[in-house]
Amino acid sequence: MLLTGFSTFITLLYVAMMVLAVVALVMAAVAREDAYRAADKQKKSFWLLILGLAVGVNVLSLYMSVLFLQIAGVVASIVFLVDVRPALRAVSGGGSGRRGGSSSDGPYGPYNGGR
Repeated sequence: MLLTGFSTFITLLYVAMMVLAVVALVMAAVAREDAYRAADKQKKSFWLLILGLAVGVNVLSLYMSVLFLQIAGVVASIVFLVDVRPALRAVSGGGSGRRGGSSSDGPYGPYNGGR
């Protein structure tokens, strides 16, 4: 019974690693190429290759144990989601979370120069 529970936990962990890698790969693919250069990050092709390898390793893990490579893929996915994606969103103008704001808007509303 304990072995069955542990097996279920490991399976859920593998699924979580796969979902994380796929989400990071999709987000990397959707971002514009010039945003990577403007944010001073690696090229888009670099991130697509690294995250694509992470997805491939997760698929390969269905047939053989490659836990070390899976952990490397999780680290790459986390680095992309925590460091690169926010920088891309800031450069692309999507970092504030507001809808329809202008470039003169401050954190508490529009900045009108003291008028």
